[in-house]
Amino acid sequence: MANARLLYVMDPMCSWCWGFAPVAQALIEQAAVAGVPTALVLGGLRTGHGAALDPATRRYILEHWQAVQLATGQAFRFEGALPDGFVYDTEPACRAVVAARSLHEPSALALAGAIQQAFYVEGLDVTEAPALLQLAESVDLPRSEFAELFDSQENHLATQADFSWARDLGIAGFPTLLAERNGQLALLTNGYQPLEELAPMLDRWLERGRQG
Repeated sequence: MANARLLYVMDPMCSWCWGFAPVAQALIEQAAVAGVPTALVLGGLRTGHGAALDPATRRYILEHWQAVQLATGQAFRFEGALPDGFVYDTEPACRAVVAARSLHEPSALALAGAIQQAFYVEGLDVTEAPALLQLAESVDLPRSEFAELFDSQENHLATQADFSWARDLGIAGFPTLLAERNGQLALLTNGYQPLEELAPMLDRWLERGRQG
C-alpha cells in the first residue's frame, strides 16, 4: 500500500506501553500482512529528571504499575523495583532505541521490547549505558557501532527531534498509535485499548486504502 504506514509513539519505560506491547505487536503484524510498515517514534515520557524518586512518587508509580498489570495481564516484578536513589529518566532508553532505528530499523522495536522486559520483569536499571549496550547486543546490534552512535551528538539531536514531533502533534500520553496515508494522520488509539477494539479499526483503515 503506497505512502501508508503506522506510527507507534511510545516510550520503553512507560508502563502502559509495556502493557500494550502484545497488542502493538499484533497490530504491527496485521498491518505488515497488508504491506504497511510501522515506524517507531520515541515520545520521551520522563526526560531530564536528575533527582532520585521520593517515597511518595515511588509509591504512586508502583500503584500505577499494579493497575497496568491488572488491566493488561503483563508481568511486573515489584520486589526491589525502583530502589532508593533511582532516577527515573527515560531519555537514555529512548536514545538507545533511536540509535537502533538508525543502525537497523527493524531492530528498534526489538530493542524497545528488550528494554521493557529488562526493566519491568527483570528489574534491570535501563537508565545506565552498560545495560543498554548489553540489551542492544542481545538483539544482534553491533556493540561498538551502537556504543559510538548512542553517545553521539547526532543521536542526541535525533532523539530530541522525536520528542518534539510528538509534542508538536499534541501527543502527551503513550502509547499512541497513528495510521498515516498520503500525509494524512488518523488516530487509532491514544492510551491502552485491547486488541479486540483496535484490530477491527485498523482493518477498516487498511480496507479503505485498498479501495482508494
